[in-house]
Amino acid sequence: MDPENLSSFISDRVLVNGKVVPLTFTRDGKLRWNHDDRRCLNVEKEVLGFTFEGSRIRVNVAVEKRDGILCFANMGGIARQSFVFEPLSEESLTLWSQKLRDYIDSLGRPKRLLIFVNPFGGKKCATKIFVEDVRPCLEDADIQFTVIETKHQLHAKEVVKTLDLSKYDGIVCVSGDGILVEVINGLLEREDWSDAIKMPIGMVPAGTGNGMVKSLLDSVGEICSPSNAILAVIRGHTRSLDVATISQGKTRFFSVLMLAWGLIADIDIESEKYRWMGSARIDFYALQRITYLRHYNGRVSFVPALALKSMASKPFILVNLPVKHAQVNKSPLTLNSLGTLDPMLSWRTCIGGLLADHLFQSGFIMYRGEVKMSWLHPMQCSRTVIWT
Repeated sequence: MDPENLSSFISDRVLVNGKVVPLTFTRDGKLRWNHDDRRCLNVEKEVLGFTFEGSRIRVNVAVEKRDGILCFANMGGIARQSFVFEPLSEESLTLWSQKLRDYIDSLGRPKRLLIFVNPFGGKKCATKIFVEDVRPCLEDADIQFTVIETKHQLHAKEVVKTLDLSKYDGIVCVSGDGILVEVINGLLEREDWSDAIKMPIGMVPAGTGNGMVKSLLDSVGEICSPSNAILAVIRGHTRSLDVATISQGKTRFFSVLMLAWGLIADIDIESEKYRWMGSARIDFYALQRITYLRHYNGRVSFVPALALKSMASKPFILVNLPVKHAQVNKSPLTLNSLGTLDPMLSWRTCIGGLLADHLFQSGFIMYRGEVKMSWLHPMQCSRTVIWT
């Protein structure tokens, strides 16, 4: 049901804190009432859920309080509040209850979630974040959830590979980017992967690197915080993300965030021994590695995405830190290997000593052997769904 097409709205007099006031629920999902000062709530954005307590209805909201006015919270801190109203008759109570339930159902919000909590990531605060920020909001929204604390590396992947997905409306990772990657790989290694990858996935920042959730929240003008992240899950808005397939010999894995080689990969992997430092480990080890640089001999071949067609005739290098003697070569594009690209585009190849190769939703398509990267223009790559 489209929220804009609800057949009617309600306007009635109800009890709020012992006073009879007019309350209106409009077709576009606004609750308006007069009490002390005029109030208005956008149900889709601000209301977590409704609790029906006998003859009373409790409205659970997530707001920022400014100058006594309730408004949608777009800052890092979210205030959970509620107000209670009581219809004056049984008939009115039934009508309010039905209309409010119908509207919430029409928004397509999740009702059952599987939540992975990684207690070892970042500053080891994921459990605290779940207890203080995530669980209260889910309870206010009347969302059922099952929590699994990851015990070891690849635990989330193992669970997802055999999970009965019909029991859940989505998966939430209270962690850094690592658990998200495990979940994606677990879904795509299932026999029913083409259906499994449609399962919505949510992220709550609680790790060393929170690149994905930062990017998603920033794209809608929100500050990256656990409260904003779980609100995005509760609202149920989703978007599709491309999934890259990477093959190395007989090993195949999937990525939704980035592919790094050289300096950046070394910093990420080798700084694991400093995990006790939290997110500072990345900066700390980066300084060490920059002080004692290594050079990597290799060749990077790529094709510009269609969005960068205007740049197709210009030589450029797909590296963050090219060495002086790196070369850029051009060669005709083989359409048999990619199939869907513009024939005017051609390969770019960077050959020489490199410091880093870093693809981060970069807008390039890279293909070498069985490696397919497609961030802006999916070819045969999979797509996953994520809350934002």
